Amino acid sequence: MGWKNIFIGEKMPDKDNPLYRQRYETEVQAGRKFAKTMKLDVLAAKVQLFANDHKLLFLYLVFGFIIFCFGLNIYRLVVVYSHQQSRQSATERQEQMLRLRHSKVWKAVENAYTTHPAMNRDN
Repeated sequence: MGWKNIFIGEKMPDKDNPLYRQRYETEVQAGRKFAKTMKLDVLAAKVQLFANDHKLLFLYLVFGFIIFCFGLNIYRLVVVYSHQQSRQSATERQEQMLRLRHSKVWKAVENAYTTHPAMNRDN
């Protein structure tokens, strides 16, 4: 495979090309069978009937959904940007977690092996 094919890619086969005609027809049949099995054709027909009957409402719903998704993306960008922590590398984070874990272990060991003065009868 040459550099030209990597960057440009191969030419898209035409559906009327006899080399790809059989493959194209089997893929179209498989797609239609899947749509029929999942009742996607019925759903598409109902959506199209609704869109034909209520043109403005359908447009408001579609563009409202698009604007809502765009606004949600902008909101998430602002939240992530405003909650940025100081930049830490992965090794710094690992070292911090290890220090925290070791300090918890040392505290537990100290508490386990120290005796309280009330329990020490030699005093």
